[in-house]
Amino acid sequence: MDSFPPPSTRNSARPPRPGELRAGDADRDRVATVLSDALADGRLDHGEHEERLQALYRARTLGELAALTADLLPPEAQPLRTDDGPVMAFFGSQERSGRWVVPTRFSATAICANVTLDLREALLQSGHVTLQVTVMAATLTLIVPEGVRIEMPASAIMGGKKNQVPPSPDGPLIEITGLVTLGSIVAKSPKRPRRPWFRR
Repeated sequence: MDSFPPPSTRNSARPPRPGELRAGDADRDRVATVLSDALADGRLDHGEHEERLQALYRARTLGELAALTADLLPPEAQPLRTDDGPVMAFFGSQERSGRWVVPTRFSATAICANVTLDLREALLQSGHVTLQVTVMAATLTLIVPEGVRIEMPASAIMGGKKNQVPPSPDGPLIEITGLVTLGSIVAKSPKRPRRPWFRR
């Protein structure tokens, strides 16, 4: 099931926030798995588990689902991520992956670091997303599913920009703006699995 903003926000002047987007069946399944694991290892008793399951199937938005596991896993391991804060890495590495909401406008900063933004399971908040980047002596890698368009009007000073995503004129657009200095930004699609060799 695709996710849509709740009726109360569809006609609003502002776009829905990530937590206001409609939840889908796959999102509920992710949360249900975490709740089952928490029951199995004793972090939830049977009463708490049943209570949260009832709330799970009543939930309409991603934010309501995310609240059910907030105290069970650290932020980076949550089955759903609705925070729309910037991605920032200094002298290290950082990755954002799994099921997360990509805001219409968001930013990523990599300084002497490696940053990976994996959008294969992500939910785009709109059909045109603007990613503002600051890359200095670093590498920022963007992994997108098939059908997503990439444009890179970002400026590069002694840096590189590489778009390896096949063109898709009708797909959603991710526009990468900002500055790349002494570093690189790479956009690519996941590798397709190799066909097995068949024995005679």
